Amino acid sequence: MAYDAGWREGKRLFKDGGKGAGVREVVWGGCVRRSLTAKPQNVVEKDRGAWVMGCKQAVGTGTERHPPTRPVTRRAPDADLLARFRSWAGANGAKQPALHVDQVILVHLGARDYDVELATTYTDRSAKAAVKRLADVFVTWWDGDDGDNATAWNLIVTTEKGTRLSTRSL
Repeated sequence: MAYDAGWREGKRLFKDGGKGAGVREVVWGGCVRRSLTAKPQNVVEKDRGAWVMGCKQAVGTGTERHPPTRPVTRRAPDADLLARFRSWAGANGAKQPALHVDQVILVHLGARDYDVELATTYTDRSAKAAVKRLADVFVTWWDGDDGDNATAWNLIVTTEKGTRLSTRSL
């Protein structure tokens, strides 16, 4: 269902934007970024990678559909990134915000695209300024792409239970 929703959106984008839509949505990460707000949210969130795949396939001039046979999104905790981030934050006056990060998770949305998710001790009642400060600190530390032949597009800050608090471009 997520793939189909992405396909429909990709076809709409191609119809509205022509061949240029392919560049915007595939090369510049438009499909990945759109997946964060794509509807229906309950369907897309089950497999954002499938949504991205559908969107990317549909913005081209071809009409062949290649839906996945299994979930595309893969979540992988990365303890090394968490340790490196905390070390940098401590040395650069940002120890406090970094202490709120319990886990860094790479959310693989296919073969080459991924998002970075920070599972934090923040709740949906936490101060927005504190969440923004953490995102700012992490983006400053990230300063580029640590992926091997892949692109990190978004930073997502969540509660421990996975509720999204903030998103930022990387």
